Parts: sequence; C-alpha cells; structure tokens
Amino acid sequence: MKVKETMTKDVRSLFPQTTAREALKLLFQMQISGLPVIDEKGNIVGMFTEKDVLRKILPSYVERVGRFSYEENPKGIKQKVAGLDKIKVQEIMRKEVLTVNEDTTLCEVARIMLTENIRRIPVISKEGFVVGMVSRGDVVLALTKET
Repeated sequence: MKVKETMTKDVRSLFPQTTAREALKLLFQMQISGLPVIDEKGNIVGMFTEKDVLRKILPSYVERVGRFSYEENPKGIKQKVAGLDKIKVQEIMRKEVLTVNEDTTLCEVARIMLTENIRRIPVISKEGFVVGMVSRGDVVLALTKET
C-alpha cells in the first residue's frame, strides 16, 4: 500500500512568522500535535509541534537531567508561556524535516517513523509542495485494514 492511499490530503500549514501562541491555538482547534511550516512559495521549511513548545518553555537542562520532579507551575515556566505571543514559529520549529512522496510504501513510512522517532511525515509532490500528511495512526489503521 502506498502513502497516497491513506494520507490526509487537506493539510493546513503555518508560516514561519506566525506566533507560537497562534500556532498552538490552531493545533488545539484541530486536535492535532503538529503542522508543517511553509515559506511564501509553498516550500516546506520546518515542522511545528507541541513537543517544540515544551522544549521552549521547560528549562534547558531537561535533556541532561532526565527524570526529575517539578514544582507545580514554577514562575519561570509561566513567564515562558506568557512569552509565546512574542516568539515566532521559525524560532522553535524543527528545521530538519523528513518527507516522503506519494508513492512511498507504508512499510517504509513505518520504518522511518520508528527509527527517527517521529509521529507524522509531510508528503511532498514532485515539485516540492506539501500535498498531504501521514501519521502513525494512518499507517496503523491502513496496515490493519489490509489484513
């Protein structure tokens, strides 16, 4: 089975100049966890996810420390959340974006998702424009429907 048979074709996207708060509101409204970021020509330049927001608002030592306890709503985090109005998507988006094309097999997409630890992959046309998104849920649903 190919990606084009299961991908979501109606894809919303963000612009790099959108504020992080506006982008987050859109994620909440759509009940999704990430969107592609495109430039004025329609080329993909990044991915904006809830994970990127968490990385921005939590202290930078999170990755070094690992598991630890936080006090309830520490002041520093509240200030960072309030600052999301001033931060642009381009400042916190992931710039290295893995993409696939419409003819990529679902098994290959699953391999990429598992080895790269990602939940969704933009589907790109031959011209380089986003024509769809495929999520882990799309892959699992499609693979289980086949059997």
